[in-house]
Amino acid sequence: MSEPQDWAFREPLQPTPDETQFDLARALDAMVLVRTEVPADGYTAANLGTERGGYGAVIREDGLILTIGYLVTEATQIWLTTNRGAVVAGYPLAYDRATGFALVQPLGKLEAPPLRRGLASGVNVGDAAVVIGHGGRAHALKTQIIAKSEFAGPWEYLLDEALFTTPAHPQWGGAALLDEEGDLIGIGSLLVQQEVNGEPVHVNMFVPIDLLDPILDGMLQTGRSPHPPCPWLGMRAQEQDAEGKLVVGRVAAGGPAERAGIEAGDIVLGVGTHRAHSLAELFRAVRRLGPAGVEVPLMIARAGEVLRFAVKSADRDDFLKKPNLH
Repeated sequence: MSEPQDWAFREPLQPTPDETQFDLARALDAMVLVRTEVPADGYTAANLGTERGGYGAVIREDGLILTIGYLVTEATQIWLTTNRGAVVAGYPLAYDRATGFALVQPLGKLEAPPLRRGLASGVNVGDAAVVIGHGGRAHALKTQIIAKSEFAGPWEYLLDEALFTTPAHPQWGGAALLDEEGDLIGIGSLLVQQEVNGEPVHVNMFVPIDLLDPILDGMLQTGRSPHPPCPWLGMRAQEQDAEGKLVVGRVAAGGPAERAGIEAGDIVLGVGTHRAHSLAELFRAVRRLGPAGVEVPLMIARAGEVLRFAVKSADRDDFLKKPNLH
């Protein structure tokens, strides 16, 4: 997941100071390169790698950095690099699994300006925007909001409304999405396919910044979301056809689904007696049952039979390595 820095967008795709209504150079300097190391025996090492790379946005004068959580999950080493070449260690303060936001505190002076936070709710489909990573204008892209819609990820992740942009770039993890005023409106998550006008196209998904304010103080105080953790099944399902067939691709080793007897290849029909025709329907049905620890009655199809499993859900954080104290 590491990203080499010896690349650049073509000049016509890069924003220029003449085109923007904000101080582009200042915004670019608010971005840092985030490099992390995760132990080989970490729970997420097999899926996300032991060396990860992406971006982070400075959001306060004290250097507090907002990034995407998978970059820092189980990290034992975090290194932050500014556009001016300063390299500073960082500490993972908090990761809110519901949104995907993570906070990193630099353990030295960054000398980087903060980005002003805006409102994703204030932008519309079709609006122009700019995505910026670390590395100056060469790693900045003129883009457009192509959709604002629900997003469900197979790792048991659900947003009621995410931002989607085009043209797409394969590695925008932790990148900043800015509106036309230069305000931060989203943090980059991943490259996905989205249907636009009936055709599948590659787009980037961004987590709306509006989700940060209600949880920021709680994250800083407790190191996690102030809300109870969602029930985690440890089951990666995917929608495989237009009818919404939910097929289990993988179960986490030692996780709730594996312990209950769920297997790869199983088809998830629903929760209790209620059918689920999409990942979003499945996740909402599970979360309506209660917080992490609640028993989830899954209806499963396997080899032509309908089976029922009682899955004792868990808090996913209990399976992860915790950061070292400095």
